[in-house]
Amino acid sequence: MTQTQMVLATHNAKKLSELRRLVDLAGLGVVVLGLADLPCYPEPAETATTFEANALIKARAAVEATGMIALADDSGLAVDRLNGMPGVRSARWAGPGASDADNNDLLLRQLDDVAEPDRTARFVCAMAMVSPDGIEVVRHGVVDGRLLRSPRGENGFGYDPLFVAQGCELTTAELDPADKDAISHRGRAVRAILVDLNAWMTTADNGSTPP
Repeated sequence: MTQTQMVLATHNAKKLSELRRLVDLAGLGVVVLGLADLPCYPEPAETATTFEANALIKARAAVEATGMIALADDSGLAVDRLNGMPGVRSARWAGPGASDADNNDLLLRQLDDVAEPDRTARFVCAMAMVSPDGIEVVRHGVVDGRLLRSPRGENGFGYDPLFVAQGCELTTAELDPADKDAISHRGRAVRAILVDLNAWMTTADNGSTPP
């Protein structure tokens, strides 16, 4: 089997590192490129109201621009006391161009008077795979947990410093990369979609029609 190149439709270097770790662990022999590794193309706005639809928007655009099989995720934090928000607006919760710190600060202010038992939340990831021959798959990953009152940890990104997964004592930002990958929403979604990627690679290599 010849080595396959794949694009992850993101400029987020930490997301790219996570995917590369998981692909390497799966032993698929795939070279994972990020958008910074490729010529620029007009990136679509994430205008959908669901994680799944936004992930497909990005993956379809990446396939059209590059001709490579593409993965794209849309992920976020769903807080129970905020009726599932920030949700698809997680990266922009404090406004356009907001930093992770800005988003975390706003979330903490919104939950300032919420008691510990009610600070429940979950990380959600929709990971889309779109191939040049028109195959589209979306897999999901979810991890339940709770939110702290102040950030802890230097690893990770986004809301990781505030989030403690169910059954853990450390925040996601305090976990080492391998431990985070094992339980994270993105890790779960990626492991699921790598099964589909392997199936696509196998059928393409054999000259078969992908399912």
